[in-house]
Amino acid sequence: MFSLIAAIGKNKELGKNGELVFHIKDDMKFFRETTKGHKIVMGRKTWESLPGKLPNRTNIVISSHDFDGPDEIIHDLDDFIAKNKDTEEEVFVIGGGKIYTEFLPYAKNLYLTEVDASVDADTFFPEFDKNHYDKTLIKEGKDDDLTFSISKYQLK
Repeated sequence: MFSLIAAIGKNKELGKNGELVFHIKDDMKFFRETTKGHKIVMGRKTWESLPGKLPNRTNIVISSHDFDGPDEIIHDLDDFIAKNKDTEEEVFVIGGGKIYTEFLPYAKNLYLTEVDASVDADTFFPEFDKNHYDKTLIKEGKDDDLTFSISKYQLK
């Protein structure tokens, strides 16, 4: 099963110039704890924005080119989705914007840190109908002057 995990602003802002627009300690901790021991799937640009391979996870990158670093490179997205969408194993999609859009129709869970702020961005999380999900609040908090909530949206 696929799960999307992201921190987003009021207008679904994700990133700008290849960087995250929000850096919230509790969100980063939640990301680490939630994805630990799982497969994480990302686009090439997201991979390149990381400091290196994320430990204790299987790092999978979607790219048309081969390169060193990740545990696996996926060239055929449709084949990967077909092989993994009905598994019991939770596979986390971690970005970027285009990759979230590709996987959203197959995602059973959305783990979203929703930040009560609007910021300048060039990459956005895709629109989704919240009425199709049951929402569970995981945590609320404040980091510097940013108020946020971490929630799990589970497909009904």
